[in-house]
Amino acid sequence: MYKRFFKRILDFVLALLALVILSPLLLVVTIWLHFANKGAGAFFLQERPGLHGKIFRIVKFKTMTDERDAEGNLLPDAQRLTRAGRFVRSTSIDELPQLINVLKGEMSLIGPRPLLPRYLPYYTEREQLRHSVRPGITGLAQINGRNNLNWDQRLELDAQYAESVSFAQDCSIILKTINNVIKRKDIVVVPGQKFAPLDVERNENSEA
Repeated sequence: MYKRFFKRILDFVLALLALVILSPLLLVVTIWLHFANKGAGAFFLQERPGLHGKIFRIVKFKTMTDERDAEGNLLPDAQRLTRAGRFVRSTSIDELPQLINVLKGEMSLIGPRPLLPRYLPYYTEREQLRHSVRPGITGLAQINGRNNLNWDQRLELDAQYAESVSFAQDCSIILKTINNVIKRKDIVVVPGQKFAPLDVERNENSEA
């Protein structure tokens, strides 16, 4: 009952309250990033697979410029990440616009993080359980290591969450998330520097 009905109601009510309460902060950060990103805008939109693999557009604060090299290619993430963007990422403020996705029913407050569409062919049958629930702003993997986990560990925790959705577990995840955000625990500001993308890693493993 909770998974199919009450979870969605709680998501909507809490996301709406959070947006109202945090609106002054969101406005200040939007203006700050508008200037810090050198004309690249304050928001980042990207397609991600959600419930049952349905594609939606995730909304985040944009933390990098669109600066390019002499050949027109985007500079590496680490070079485009601004000082403002680094702060916004390290405090997890960049995730707050996803409350809009929660209101729209595309995401939940708690669930597996929505990843890239190009990863879809690389999930095992068990890992595909992550798409049997709405993706979340935070989740079981995020409170147990976040981007410090390797892909196998992260996707296993996503599958475990999908199998065991409950009100008690969601409350626990929210409390631990707040604690981790306050302590800035397990945050990797430039995640791609630690692990290769899932498709690259699993292609390499299949060729080994």
